[in-house]
Amino acid sequence: MDVKVYKNYVNGKWVEPENSGYTDVDNPSTGKVIAKVPLSTKAETDRAIDIAHEAFKTWSQTPVPRRAKPLFKLRDLLMENEEEISRILVEEMGKSLPDARAEMKRCFENIEVACGMPMLQQGDKLIGSSYGIDGEVLRLPMGVFSVVAPFNFPAMVPFWFIPYAIATGNTVVVKPSKQVPGTMIKITEYIDKIGLPPGVFNIVNGDRHVADAFIENPKVKGFSLVGSTNVCKIVAEKCAKTNTRFQAMGAAKNHLVAMPDAKVDDVVRNMLTSCFGCAGQRCMASSVLVAVGDNMYNTICDKFTEEAKTVVVADPLDPKYSEEGNLMGPVISKKAFDFVNKMIDVGVKEGAKLLMDGRGIKVPGNENGYFIGPTIFADVKEGMEIHKTEIFGPVVCIMKADNLDHAIGIINRHQYGNGASIYTQNGYWARKFKLEAESGMIGVNIGIPAPVAFLPFGGMKDSQYADIKAQGKAVINFYTQDKIITERFWPEEG
Repeated sequence: MDVKVYKNYVNGKWVEPENSGYTDVDNPSTGKVIAKVPLSTKAETDRAIDIAHEAFKTWSQTPVPRRAKPLFKLRDLLMENEEEISRILVEEMGKSLPDARAEMKRCFENIEVACGMPMLQQGDKLIGSSYGIDGEVLRLPMGVFSVVAPFNFPAMVPFWFIPYAIATGNTVVVKPSKQVPGTMIKITEYIDKIGLPPGVFNIVNGDRHVADAFIENPKVKGFSLVGSTNVCKIVAEKCAKTNTRFQAMGAAKNHLVAMPDAKVDDVVRNMLTSCFGCAGQRCMASSVLVAVGDNMYNTICDKFTEEAKTVVVADPLDPKYSEEGNLMGPVISKKAFDFVNKMIDVGVKEGAKLLMDGRGIKVPGNENGYFIGPTIFADVKEGMEIHKTEIFGPVVCIMKADNLDHAIGIINRHQYGNGASIYTQNGYWARKFKLEAESGMIGVNIGIPAPVAFLPFGGMKDSQYADIKAQGKAVINFYTQDKIITERFWPEEG
Protein backbone atom coordinates (compact mmCIF):
# COMPACT_ATOMS: atom_id res chain seq x y z
CA MET A 1 0.00 0.00 0.00
CA ASP A 2 1.32 3.45 -0.94
CA VAL A 3 2.14 5.78 1.95
CA LYS A 4 0.41 9.13 1.40
CA VAL A 5 2.40 12.32 1.98
CA TYR A 6 0.11 15.16 3.03
CA LYS A 7 0.32 18.85 2.16
CA ASN A 8 -1.09 22.01 3.67
CA TYR A 9 -4.01 23.93 2.18
CA VAL A 10 -3.44 27.69 2.13
CA ASN A 11 -4.96 30.49 0.07
CA GLY A 12 -7.17 28.08 -1.86
CA LYS A 13 -4.29 25.81 -2.94
CA TRP A 14 -2.51 22.66 -1.83
CA VAL A 15 1.02 23.73 -0.99
CA GLU A 16 4.24 21.90 -0.24
CA PRO A 17 5.16 22.62 3.38
CA GLU A 18 8.42 24.29 4.31
CA ASN A 19 8.41 22.00 7.27
CA SER A 20 10.80 20.71 9.90
CA GLY A 21 10.18 17.10 8.93
CA TYR A 22 7.35 14.57 8.86
CA THR A 23 5.73 12.28 11.40
CA ASP A 24 4.17 8.92 10.64
CA VAL A 25 0.43 8.25 10.67
CA ASP A 26 -0.31 4.67 11.79
CA ASN A 27 -3.30 2.46 11.18
CA PRO A 28 -3.94 1.48 14.83
CA SER A 29 -5.49 -1.82 13.78
CA THR A 30 -2.30 -2.98 12.07
CA GLY A 31 0.46 -0.74 13.39
CA LYS A 32 1.49 -0.03 9.79
CA VAL A 33 2.39 3.44 8.53
CA ILE A 34 -0.28 4.68 6.12
CA ALA A 35 0.75 8.33 5.70
CA LYS A 36 3.24 11.03 6.57
CA VAL A 37 2.11 14.41 7.86
CA PRO A 38 4.32 17.52 7.81
CA LEU A 39 5.45 19.26 10.97
CA SER A 40 4.90 22.80 9.78
CA THR A 41 6.95 25.66 11.18
CA LYS A 42 5.89 28.79 13.00
CA ALA A 43 6.92 30.87 9.98
CA GLU A 44 4.63 29.05 7.55
CA THR A 45 1.83 29.05 10.11
CA ASP A 46 2.18 32.82 10.43
CA ARG A 47 2.05 33.16 6.64
CA ALA A 48 -1.23 31.22 6.56
CA ILE A 49 -2.60 33.51 9.26
CA ASP A 50 -1.51 36.57 7.24
CA ILE A 51 -3.36 35.21 4.20
CA ALA A 52 -6.49 34.53 6.25
CA HIS A 53 -6.23 38.05 7.71
CA GLU A 54 -6.19 39.56 4.22
CA ALA A 55 -9.09 37.37 3.08
CA PHE A 56 -11.13 38.56 6.07
CA LYS A 57 -11.19 42.12 4.76
CA THR A 58 -13.36 41.10 1.82
CA TRP A 59 -15.13 38.07 3.26
CA SER A 60 -16.45 40.02 6.27
CA GLN A 61 -18.13 42.46 3.86
CA THR A 62 -19.84 39.68 1.91
CA PRO A 63 -23.61 39.58 2.57
CA VAL A 64 -24.58 36.94 5.11
CA PRO A 65 -26.75 34.85 2.74
CA ARG A 66 -23.82 34.64 0.30
CA ARG A 67 -21.52 33.50 3.11
CA ALA A 68 -23.96 30.71 3.93
CA LYS A 69 -24.52 29.62 0.35
CA PRO A 70 -21.25 27.60 -0.06
CA LEU A 71 -22.09 25.69 3.12
CA PHE A 72 -25.24 24.27 1.53
CA LYS A 73 -23.05 22.90 -1.24
CA LEU A 74 -20.52 21.53 1.27
CA ARG A 75 -23.23 19.70 3.17
CA ASP A 76 -24.43 18.00 -0.02
CA LEU A 77 -20.90 17.04 -1.09
CA LEU A 78 -20.04 15.54 2.27
CA MET A 79 -23.31 13.60 2.37
CA GLU A 80 -22.67 12.22 -1.13
CA ASN A 81 -19.19 11.09 -0.06
CA GLU A 82 -19.96 10.05 3.51
CA GLU A 83 -18.83 6.46 3.05
CA GLU A 84 -15.48 7.39 1.52
CA ILE A 85 -14.67 9.82 4.35
CA SER A 86 -15.93 7.38 7.00
CA ARG A 87 -13.58 4.65 5.78
CA ILE A 88 -10.60 7.00 5.86
CA LEU A 89 -11.59 7.95 9.39
CA VAL A 90 -11.79 4.29 10.46
CA GLU A 91 -8.45 3.43 8.89
CA GLU A 92 -6.52 6.13 10.70
CA MET A 93 -8.49 6.35 13.97
CA GLY A 94 -9.79 2.83 14.58
CA LYS A 95 -13.44 3.41 15.48
CA SER A 96 -16.14 1.26 13.90
CA LEU A 97 -17.78 2.14 10.59
CA PRO A 98 -21.19 2.75 12.25
CA ASP A 99 -19.49 5.14 14.69
CA ALA A 100 -17.68 6.93 11.86
CA ARG A 101 -20.93 7.36 9.93
CA ALA A 102 -22.61 8.72 13.05
CA GLU A 103 -19.77 11.21 13.41
CA MET A 104 -20.25 12.40 9.85
CA LYS A 105 -23.94 12.99 10.49
CA ARG A 106 -23.01 15.42 13.28
CA CYS A 107 -20.90 17.30 10.72
CA PHE A 108 -23.96 17.61 8.48
CA GLU A 109 -26.06 18.86 11.39
CA ASN A 110 -23.59 21.59 12.31
CA ILE A 111 -23.38 22.78 8.72
CA GLU A 112 -27.18 22.91 8.59
CA VAL A 113 -27.32 25.03 11.74
CA ALA A 114 -24.67 27.42 10.40
CA CYS A 115 -26.65 27.78 7.16
CA GLY A 116 -29.22 29.61 9.27
CA MET A 117 -26.77 32.46 9.92
CA PRO A 118 -29.02 35.12 8.31
CA MET A 119 -31.30 34.53 11.31
CA LEU A 120 -28.71 33.59 13.94
CA GLN A 121 -26.48 36.63 13.48
CA GLN A 122 -29.24 39.21 13.66
CA GLY A 123 -28.67 41.93 16.23
CA ASP A 124 -31.11 43.69 18.56
CA LYS A 125 -32.75 47.10 18.39
CA LEU A 126 -34.54 49.02 21.12
CA ILE A 127 -36.61 51.93 19.90
CA GLY A 128 -37.00 54.54 22.62
CA SER A 129 -34.24 53.47 24.98
CA SER A 130 -34.52 57.04 26.23
CA TYR A 131 -36.30 60.19 25.02
CA GLY A 132 -35.67 60.38 21.29
CA ILE A 133 -32.82 57.87 21.61
CA ASP A 134 -32.61 54.37 20.15
CA GLY A 135 -30.23 51.55 21.06
CA GLU A 136 -28.86 48.88 18.77
CA VAL A 137 -26.58 45.85 19.05
CA LEU A 138 -24.61 44.74 15.98
CA ARG A 139 -22.97 41.31 15.88
CA LEU A 140 -19.88 41.78 13.73
CA PRO A 141 -17.20 39.33 12.58
CA MET A 142 -13.76 39.78 14.09
CA GLY A 143 -11.01 38.27 11.93
CA VAL A 144 -8.97 35.08 11.89
CA PHE A 145 -10.00 32.14 14.09
CA SER A 146 -7.95 29.00 14.66
CA VAL A 147 -8.96 25.42 15.48
CA VAL A 148 -6.86 22.55 16.85
CA ALA A 149 -8.61 19.22 16.25
CA PRO A 150 -8.35 16.08 18.42
CA PHE A 151 -7.68 12.55 17.16
CA ASN A 152 -10.88 10.94 18.41
CA PHE A 153 -13.38 12.98 16.36
CA PRO A 154 -11.32 14.34 13.47
CA ALA A 155 -14.43 15.26 11.44
CA MET A 156 -17.09 16.23 13.98
CA VAL A 157 -15.11 18.41 16.38
CA PRO A 158 -13.72 20.79 13.71
CA PHE A 159 -17.31 21.24 12.55
CA TRP A 160 -18.30 22.52 15.97
CA PHE A 161 -16.38 25.58 14.83
CA ILE A 162 -15.58 25.83 11.10
CA PRO A 163 -19.05 26.43 9.58
CA TYR A 164 -19.97 28.97 12.26
CA ALA A 165 -16.73 30.91 11.85
CA ILE A 166 -17.14 31.07 8.07
CA ALA A 167 -20.84 31.93 8.07
CA THR A 168 -20.37 34.76 10.58
CA GLY A 169 -17.83 36.38 8.25
CA ASN A 170 -14.56 35.24 9.80
CA THR A 171 -11.70 33.28 8.25
CA VAL A 172 -10.24 30.04 9.60
CA VAL A 173 -6.92 28.24 9.97
CA VAL A 174 -7.22 24.62 11.17
CA LYS A 175 -4.57 22.26 12.51
CA PRO A 176 -5.78 18.68 12.10
CA SER A 177 -4.63 16.08 14.59
CA LYS A 178 -1.18 14.84 13.57
CA GLN A 179 -2.37 11.31 14.44
CA VAL A 180 -5.45 11.40 12.19
CA PRO A 181 -4.95 14.15 9.59
CA GLY A 182 -6.35 12.27 6.59
CA THR A 183 -10.01 12.80 7.46
CA MET A 184 -9.70 16.59 7.42
CA ILE A 185 -7.46 16.42 4.34
CA LYS A 186 -10.21 14.56 2.48
CA ILE A 187 -12.93 16.95 3.75
CA THR A 188 -10.78 19.86 2.59
CA GLU A 189 -10.75 18.39 -0.92
CA TYR A 190 -14.51 18.96 -0.92
CA ILE A 191 -14.26 22.38 0.75
CA ASP A 192 -12.00 23.30 -2.18
CA LYS A 193 -14.95 22.71 -4.53
CA ILE A 194 -17.60 24.90 -2.87
CA GLY A 195 -16.43 28.30 -4.12
CA LEU A 196 -15.00 29.95 -0.99
CA PRO A 197 -12.65 32.83 -1.80
CA PRO A 198 -8.97 31.94 -1.35
CA GLY A 199 -7.77 32.34 2.23
CA VAL A 200 -11.15 31.99 3.91
CA PHE A 201 -10.40 28.39 4.92
CA ASN A 202 -6.89 27.00 5.44
CA ILE A 203 -5.23 23.99 7.06
CA VAL A 204 -1.71 23.82 8.44
CA ASN A 205 -0.53 20.41 9.59
CA GLY A 206 1.87 19.97 12.46
CA ASP A 207 2.35 19.62 16.20
CA ARG A 208 2.30 21.96 19.19
CA HIS A 209 4.50 24.50 17.37
CA VAL A 210 1.58 25.25 15.04
CA ALA A 211 -0.81 25.52 17.98
CA ASP A 212 1.59 27.85 19.80
CA ALA A 213 1.83 30.01 16.69
CA PHE A 214 -1.97 30.30 16.63
CA ILE A 215 -2.02 31.61 20.20
CA GLU A 216 0.97 33.92 19.85
CA ASN A 217 -0.05 35.62 16.60
CA PRO A 218 -1.93 38.90 17.33
CA LYS A 219 -3.95 38.54 14.11
CA VAL A 220 -5.71 35.47 15.55
CA LYS A 221 -8.82 36.65 17.36
CA GLY A 222 -9.97 33.30 18.74
CA PHE A 223 -8.63 29.82 19.44
CA SER A 224 -10.61 26.58 19.84
CA LEU A 225 -9.11 23.33 21.14
CA VAL A 226 -10.21 19.92 22.33
CA GLY A 227 -7.45 18.26 24.33
CA SER A 228 -6.21 17.34 27.78
CA THR A 229 -7.07 19.48 30.79
CA ASN A 230 -3.40 20.26 31.39
CA VAL A 231 -3.12 21.67 27.88
CA CYS A 232 -6.39 23.58 28.38
CA LYS A 233 -4.94 25.33 31.43
CA ILE A 234 -1.89 26.41 29.44
CA VAL A 235 -4.11 27.68 26.62
CA ALA A 236 -6.26 29.63 29.08
CA GLU A 237 -3.23 31.34 30.63
CA LYS A 238 -1.64 32.22 27.28
CA CYS A 239 -4.84 33.49 25.71
CA ALA A 240 -5.71 35.57 28.77
CA LYS A 241 -2.35 37.36 28.50
CA THR A 242 -2.92 38.26 24.85
CA ASN A 243 -6.66 38.97 25.19
CA THR A 244 -7.39 36.21 22.66
CA ARG A 245 -10.77 34.52 22.86
CA PHE A 246 -10.54 30.81 23.54
CA GLN A 247 -12.52 27.62 23.90
CA ALA A 248 -10.56 24.80 25.52
CA MET A 249 -12.49 21.57 26.06
CA GLY A 250 -10.63 19.21 28.39
CA ALA A 251 -10.76 15.79 30.01
CA ALA A 252 -13.77 13.89 31.31
CA LYS A 253 -14.82 11.12 33.66
CA ASN A 254 -18.47 10.58 32.89
CA HIS A 255 -20.73 8.79 35.40
CA LEU A 256 -23.90 6.77 34.74
CA VAL A 257 -26.17 6.40 37.78
CA ALA A 258 -28.55 3.42 37.92
CA MET A 259 -31.41 3.91 40.38
CA PRO A 260 -33.28 0.97 41.97
CA ASP A 261 -36.24 1.40 39.59
CA ALA A 262 -34.14 1.46 36.40
CA LYS A 263 -35.16 -0.88 33.57
CA VAL A 264 -32.08 -3.04 33.92
CA ASP A 265 -31.94 -4.87 30.58
CA ASP A 266 -32.37 -1.66 28.60
CA VAL A 267 -29.93 0.14 30.88
CA VAL A 268 -27.15 -2.45 30.51
CA ARG A 269 -27.34 -2.42 26.71
CA ASN A 270 -27.27 1.37 26.78
CA MET A 271 -24.30 1.41 29.17
CA LEU A 272 -22.37 -0.98 26.95
CA THR A 273 -22.52 1.35 23.93
CA SER A 274 -21.63 4.34 26.05
CA CYS A 275 -18.61 2.71 27.67
CA PHE A 276 -17.06 0.72 24.84
CA GLY A 277 -17.99 2.60 21.68
CA CYS A 278 -14.87 4.06 20.01
CA ALA A 279 -12.89 1.92 22.51
CA GLY A 280 -13.81 4.43 25.20
CA GLN A 281 -11.96 7.19 23.36
CA ARG A 282 -14.58 9.90 23.30
CA CYS A 283 -15.11 12.78 25.68
CA MET A 284 -18.70 11.62 26.24
CA ALA A 285 -17.77 7.97 26.86
CA SER A 286 -18.93 6.78 30.26
CA SER A 287 -16.27 5.13 32.36
CA VAL A 288 -17.96 5.01 35.79
CA LEU A 289 -21.18 3.14 36.60
CA VAL A 290 -22.72 4.15 39.92
CA ALA A 291 -25.32 1.66 41.14
CA VAL A 292 -27.63 2.83 43.94
CA GLY A 293 -28.31 0.15 46.55
CA ASP A 294 -26.93 -3.36 47.08
CA ASN A 295 -29.38 -5.08 44.74
CA MET A 296 -28.73 -2.76 41.81
CA TYR A 297 -24.97 -2.90 42.41
CA ASN A 298 -24.89 -6.69 42.29
CA THR A 299 -27.18 -6.74 39.25
CA ILE A 300 -25.07 -4.23 37.31
CA CYS A 301 -21.85 -6.07 38.14
CA ASP A 302 -23.28 -9.37 36.91
CA LYS A 303 -25.30 -8.25 33.89
CA PHE A 304 -22.92 -5.60 32.58
CA THR A 305 -20.00 -8.02 32.72
CA GLU A 306 -22.05 -10.69 30.95
CA GLU A 307 -23.16 -8.21 28.26
CA ALA A 308 -19.57 -7.04 27.76
CA LYS A 309 -18.69 -10.55 26.58
CA THR A 310 -20.74 -9.84 23.44
CA VAL A 311 -18.40 -7.04 22.35
CA VAL A 312 -16.43 -8.04 19.24
CA VAL A 313 -12.82 -6.80 19.27
CA ALA A 314 -11.55 -6.64 15.69
CA ASP A 315 -10.20 -4.54 12.85
CA PRO A 316 -13.18 -2.28 12.01
CA LEU A 317 -12.46 -2.62 8.29
CA ASP A 318 -12.43 -6.43 8.35
CA PRO A 319 -15.36 -7.29 6.03
CA LYS A 320 -16.53 -9.98 8.48
CA TYR A 321 -17.16 -7.37 11.17
CA SER A 322 -17.40 -3.97 9.45
CA GLU A 323 -21.18 -3.68 9.98
CA GLU A 324 -21.13 -5.21 13.47
CA GLY A 325 -22.92 -2.87 15.87
CA ASN A 326 -21.13 -4.24 18.92
CA LEU A 327 -17.64 -3.95 17.45
CA MET A 328 -14.74 -2.33 19.29
CA GLY A 329 -11.57 -1.37 17.44
CA PRO A 330 -8.11 -0.49 18.76
CA VAL A 331 -6.94 2.44 20.82
CA ILE A 332 -5.20 5.13 18.83
CA SER A 333 -1.49 4.42 19.38
CA LYS A 334 1.20 2.38 21.11
CA LYS A 335 1.52 5.19 23.65
CA ALA A 336 -2.20 5.02 24.45
CA PHE A 337 -2.06 1.22 24.52
CA ASP A 338 0.76 1.28 27.07
CA PHE A 339 -0.99 3.88 29.23
CA VAL A 340 -4.28 1.98 29.36
CA ASN A 341 -2.49 -1.23 30.29
CA LYS A 342 -0.57 0.62 32.98
CA MET A 343 -3.82 2.00 34.47
CA ILE A 344 -5.31 -1.51 34.56
CA ASP A 345 -2.26 -2.59 36.57
CA VAL A 346 -2.80 0.40 38.88
CA GLY A 347 -6.42 -0.60 39.47
CA VAL A 348 -5.40 -4.12 40.45
CA LYS A 349 -2.77 -2.78 42.87
CA GLU A 350 -5.30 -0.36 44.38
CA GLY A 351 -7.51 -3.29 45.36
CA ALA A 352 -10.34 -2.90 42.87
CA LYS A 353 -11.89 -6.20 41.80
CA LEU A 354 -11.13 -7.04 38.16
CA LEU A 355 -14.32 -8.57 36.79
CA MET A 356 -13.12 -8.57 33.18
CA ASP A 357 -9.55 -8.18 31.93
CA GLY A 358 -8.94 -6.86 28.42
CA ARG A 359 -5.17 -7.11 28.52
CA GLY A 360 -3.29 -9.44 26.21
CA ILE A 361 -6.05 -9.76 23.63
CA LYS A 362 -4.89 -10.73 20.14
CA VAL A 363 -6.80 -10.18 16.92
CA PRO A 364 -5.83 -12.83 14.32
CA GLY A 365 -4.08 -11.20 11.40
CA ASN A 366 -3.66 -7.94 13.32
CA GLU A 367 -1.12 -8.98 15.93
CA ASN A 368 0.59 -5.59 15.78
CA GLY A 369 -2.61 -3.63 16.38
CA TYR A 370 -3.25 -1.67 19.57
CA PHE A 371 -6.17 -3.75 20.83
CA ILE A 372 -7.44 -3.88 24.40
CA GLY A 373 -10.63 -5.73 25.27
CA PRO A 374 -13.44 -4.55 27.57
CA THR A 375 -12.09 -4.16 31.10
CA ILE A 376 -14.34 -3.88 34.16
CA PHE A 377 -13.45 -3.08 37.77
CA ALA A 378 -15.85 -3.48 40.70
CA ASP A 379 -15.44 -2.27 44.30
CA VAL A 380 -13.99 1.01 43.07
CA LYS A 381 -13.75 3.75 45.71
CA GLU A 382 -13.41 7.51 45.47
CA GLY A 383 -9.77 8.51 45.56
CA MET A 384 -8.53 5.53 43.56
CA GLU A 385 -6.43 6.56 40.58
CA ILE A 386 -8.61 4.57 38.19
CA HIS A 387 -11.55 6.71 39.31
CA LYS A 388 -9.74 10.03 39.32
CA THR A 389 -7.89 9.66 36.00
CA GLU A 390 -9.29 9.97 32.50
CA ILE A 391 -7.98 6.67 31.09
CA PHE A 392 -9.46 7.21 27.61
CA GLY A 393 -9.77 3.53 26.86
CA PRO A 394 -12.20 0.62 27.36
CA VAL A 395 -11.86 0.56 31.16
CA VAL A 396 -14.99 0.83 33.33
CA CYS A 397 -15.28 1.40 37.08
CA ILE A 398 -18.36 0.18 38.98
CA MET A 399 -19.14 1.97 42.23
CA LYS A 400 -21.89 1.59 44.82
CA ALA A 401 -23.91 4.46 46.30
CA ASP A 402 -26.28 4.30 49.25
CA ASN A 403 -28.81 6.69 47.73
CA LEU A 404 -29.21 9.41 45.09
CA ASP A 405 -27.57 12.08 47.25
CA HIS A 406 -24.52 9.82 47.65
CA ALA A 407 -24.37 9.23 43.88
CA ILE A 408 -24.62 12.95 43.12
CA GLY A 409 -21.90 13.59 45.69
CA ILE A 410 -19.55 11.18 43.91
CA ILE A 411 -20.09 13.10 40.68
CA ASN A 412 -19.77 16.55 42.24
CA ARG A 413 -16.58 15.78 44.14
CA HIS A 414 -14.85 14.69 40.95
CA GLN A 415 -12.62 17.28 39.27
CA TYR A 416 -14.22 16.71 35.87
CA GLY A 417 -17.77 17.60 34.94
CA ASN A 418 -18.30 16.88 31.27
CA GLY A 419 -21.32 14.56 31.18
CA ALA A 420 -23.44 12.48 33.55
CA SER A 421 -26.65 10.46 33.21
CA ILE A 422 -29.27 8.90 35.43
CA TYR A 423 -31.37 5.82 34.69
CA THR A 424 -34.75 6.02 36.38
CA GLN A 425 -38.48 6.14 35.74
CA ASN A 426 -38.97 8.44 38.73
CA GLY A 427 -39.56 12.05 37.75
CA TYR A 428 -38.53 13.44 41.14
CA TRP A 429 -35.18 11.65 41.05
CA ALA A 430 -34.60 12.74 37.45
CA ARG A 431 -35.37 16.38 38.25
CA LYS A 432 -33.14 16.37 41.31
CA PHE A 433 -30.29 14.89 39.27
CA LYS A 434 -30.70 17.40 36.43
CA LEU A 435 -30.51 20.32 38.85
CA GLU A 436 -27.84 19.11 41.28
CA ALA A 437 -25.32 17.02 39.30
CA GLU A 438 -22.38 19.27 38.40
CA SER A 439 -21.85 18.30 34.78
CA GLY A 440 -22.28 20.39 31.67
CA MET A 441 -24.31 17.79 29.79
CA ILE A 442 -26.92 15.70 31.59
CA GLY A 443 -28.79 12.65 30.35
CA VAL A 444 -31.94 10.97 31.61
CA ASN A 445 -32.03 7.36 30.40
CA ILE A 446 -29.40 8.40 27.82
CA GLY A 447 -25.95 6.79 27.91
CA ILE A 448 -24.22 9.42 25.79
CA PRO A 449 -25.84 12.80 26.59
CA ALA A 450 -24.16 14.59 23.67
CA PRO A 451 -26.53 17.32 22.50
CA VAL A 452 -27.61 17.70 18.90
CA ALA A 453 -26.01 20.48 16.88
CA PHE A 454 -28.79 22.97 17.65
CA LEU A 455 -27.75 22.98 21.32
CA PRO A 456 -24.39 23.92 22.91
CA PHE A 457 -21.75 21.30 23.70
CA GLY A 458 -19.45 21.65 26.71
CA GLY A 459 -18.70 20.67 30.28
CA MET A 460 -18.08 22.19 33.70
CA LYS A 461 -15.23 22.32 36.18
CA ASP A 462 -11.91 21.05 34.80
CA SER A 463 -13.63 19.69 31.69
CA GLN A 464 -13.94 23.11 30.10
CA TYR A 465 -11.95 26.30 30.07
CA ALA A 466 -14.25 28.66 28.22
CA ASP A 467 -17.23 30.93 28.82
CA ILE A 468 -18.93 29.97 25.56
CA LYS A 469 -19.55 26.34 24.63
CA ALA A 470 -19.15 24.79 21.20
CA GLN A 471 -21.68 24.51 18.34
CA GLY A 472 -25.27 25.72 18.09
CA LYS A 473 -26.69 29.21 18.54
CA ALA A 474 -24.51 29.96 21.58
CA VAL A 475 -21.26 29.78 19.60
CA ILE A 476 -22.31 32.79 17.48
CA ASN A 477 -21.30 34.96 20.44
CA PHE A 478 -17.78 33.51 20.26
CA TYR A 479 -17.38 34.40 16.61
CA THR A 480 -18.84 37.90 16.74
CA GLN A 481 -18.08 41.11 18.60
CA ASP A 482 -21.04 43.05 19.93
CA LYS A 483 -20.96 46.68 18.93
CA ILE A 484 -23.52 48.75 20.82
CA ILE A 485 -24.93 51.83 19.14
CA THR A 486 -26.76 54.60 20.98
CA GLU A 487 -28.15 57.24 18.62
CA ARG A 488 -30.54 60.11 18.20
CA PHE A 489 -31.22 62.70 15.51
CA TRP A 490 -32.46 66.20 16.20
CA PRO A 491 -35.11 67.59 13.86
CA GLU A 492 -33.94 69.90 11.08
CA GLU A 493 -34.57 73.61 11.74
CA GLY A 494 -37.15 75.35 9.61
